[in-house]
Amino acid sequence: MLVSEEEILELKDFIFQLNTLENSIVIVEGKRDSNALRKLGYSGKVLEFHRFTGMINFADSVAKYERLVILFDRDKKGRTLTGKTIQLLQRRTKVDLSFKRKLRIITKGKIKFIEQLVSYESYLT
Repeated sequence: MLVSEEEILELKDFIFQLNTLENSIVIVEGKRDSNALRKLGYSGKVLEFHRFTGMINFADSVAKYERLVILFDRDKKGRTLTGKTIQLLQRRTKVDLSFKRKLRIITKGKIKFIEQLVSYESYLT
């Protein structure tokens, strides 16, 4: 994969911004997604959606956080989960999709699945 210097710098800044969030939690779909974020240097709280038994349990568990940073994949399943999360939680807490958008812009759409971020690991460490 061809990676520009600008992409690397923007991705480093992306991880830095995620790490400096307070009263927030990053939500991903699964273990490979959270592992990919860790390998890039993310040190904050990550919750994996698949660990919850259903959408209602998930919503009840995460509503206590001030801000939810949603980083679901950019496929049909991820879009569906994002929509349901917004629908269930928009009146209970702040649902932040800005990082999902930033990631798409930084990687110029190359990264569709969060777990693919591991392909940047060698550039960031």
